[in-house]
Amino acid sequence: MSIFELSIISGIKVLVYPKSVIKHDGVQLFIAKMDNEKFLFIVAPSKRNKIYQKFDGKREFDINNLFLKACPLVTKNRMIVQLFLPFTRPQLIGRQDSFGFGDRLGLANPGHLKALSGSHFMPILAQQSIREMIRTHRLPEEVMDAAVWAILQEGYQGGFGADADHLKTTEDIDQMVKAGFTMFTIDPGDFVDNQVDHLNLPELELKMDQIPWEGLDDSRDFLEKRYLDKKFRVAGDLILHPLKSDLYRALLKYGHALVHIQKMAMHLLLKYPQYPSEIEISVDETESVTSPFEHFFFANELKRLKVPFISLAPRFIGKFEKGIDYQGNTQLFSDEYIKHIKIAQFFGTYKLSLHSGSDKFIVYKIIGSLKQGYIHVKTAGTSYLEALKVLALKEPNLFRKILDFSRGIYETEKESYHVSATLSKVPAGNACSDQDLLNLFHDNNARQVLHVTFGRVLTAEKSDGAYLFRDDIINFLKIHESTYDQLLVEHFRRHLAPFDTE
Repeated sequence: MSIFELSIISGIKVLVYPKSVIKHDGVQLFIAKMDNEKFLFIVAPSKRNKIYQKFDGKREFDINNLFLKACPLVTKNRMIVQLFLPFTRPQLIGRQDSFGFGDRLGLANPGHLKALSGSHFMPILAQQSIREMIRTHRLPEEVMDAAVWAILQEGYQGGFGADADHLKTTEDIDQMVKAGFTMFTIDPGDFVDNQVDHLNLPELELKMDQIPWEGLDDSRDFLEKRYLDKKFRVAGDLILHPLKSDLYRALLKYGHALVHIQKMAMHLLLKYPQYPSEIEISVDETESVTSPFEHFFFANELKRLKVPFISLAPRFIGKFEKGIDYQGNTQLFSDEYIKHIKIAQFFGTYKLSLHSGSDKFIVYKIIGSLKQGYIHVKTAGTSYLEALKVLALKEPNLFRKILDFSRGIYETEKESYHVSATLSKVPAGNACSDQDLLNLFHDNNARQVLHVTFGRVLTAEKSDGAYLFRDDIINFLKIHESTYDQLLVEHFRRHLAPFDTE
């Protein structure tokens, strides 16, 4: 059922989202749009109703002995909703297939939920890294707000997760626990030594004095007894027989990372022992590929250090650049991914996680066809690109300005991302017809330029302190909400379909 119009009193009409209508303990709630802004409306037979009184809202209406309050979609009201509607609280997803929908603008989750219809994936809706929140001037509570209001709007009661993504410090953990997140992605990338891939055994041995043995609760002798002169039968046709160079390389690459991960995990588990949480480990944002033995070593050492984790994101072979499809040998990726699946199945306690998962359609087809193992796919920036596509369709002059601004800052903004776009191949806005603007979303260079500049686009200010683009972007996306939803549905069903095909 589409949005319908409801006349509250003479001169005031609202557009109601019918799936949001719900009754609870003597009141009725629904999400509706009034003057292009969404509100939670509470309807009660008396102003003295306890639930009615809990919510903040300045606009109240008396309609035929019913009282109606328009409540802004803010954190306090969201937390009240979560108190008495359990389906609006994030839950632990566990070792089942899941899909992360990053929403940098706070407006994409309704479209995400529509796209999910018919899929077997569990959604993770509140997903944003500390880095992204800093770049977009958002708070963790605002990310959670956007997810919960979308769930209520769409009447979705199937359960969802909340991912505190790419956490690097214990302070990050504290901040995200306070906001109600339940999945904690620990990112030890700063502690991974990418250079050891290029060293021979004598060179590796020279670096062994750098190993934090005490932090690992280990010694060189115990380490070698665990791994050398041993064959690990992971599966019938996958046997790992590490050489000394393999073992030293794995330890030097990930030793300091393991210490950091244990510190982070123990902080979460010991400081918040009753808090519902699950841990993901991410080593994907590194230059160095995680070999099958390194995956085995990493998971085995995490187990020895008593670090529980529900998903692991290795650095897979090939290029996983932002905003574009996979680049690499597809047969080699398939062969290596099968080995990673078998290692995860050997331990039997976690799933594989595919980060930088936006728009990796080649990889989806490969993994989906295997029908093996469990997976978590993580996306973020692709929803922002779909938002820009709405502007290219409906507000092309605004999009031209954003395009030119992005071109001007790309060289500095690309530093912390895996991208390879050539700026000279992305035309200026005034050189593009309206159709040319839409064609940019099929061009890898343009996609990456637009993808990695999101932070500055959303936070750049005019001389008077007003946002240069942010308010206009959000306002026009609200006006063109149905177009944004439609684009998101089409785009994410392309992501999901390869995994759900029988």
